[in-house]
Amino acid sequence: MKFAIVGASGFAVNLIVFTLLQRVVPDHAAAGPYNFIYSIAFLAGGVSNYFLNRAWTFRSTGHVGREGLSFMMVSVLALIVGLAVSAAIAPWLGHGHKTWFVSTCSAIVVNFFVNKYWTFRSAD
Repeated sequence: MKFAIVGASGFAVNLIVFTLLQRVVPDHAAAGPYNFIYSIAFLAGGVSNYFLNRAWTFRSTGHVGREGLSFMMVSVLALIVGLAVSAAIAPWLGHGHKTWFVSTCSAIVVNFFVNKYWTFRSAD
């Protein structure tokens, strides 16, 4: 449940950053700019999730630098999954919020399991 609450807050950060960047990045409907704003928004949500997951969800006492690096590596892996899903579904849904939503949800699964069993394994 805690992971879901933290995830929802990161999801909100991601959505807000994505929406704001769509308003300022020219031609955001094209694949290149979409991938750029998707990546920045996704990683912004990931950074907020790291600190909340570390302190509250997993109550980790592990090395903050080592866990932070692990968490960011997992975030990049999840980002790659999200970008791959985006590339697969964008021909049907376009490069907007629908694609963002499906891609982000697919990455959430990767984030949870890899972070739980690798990044924060010492917290179990």
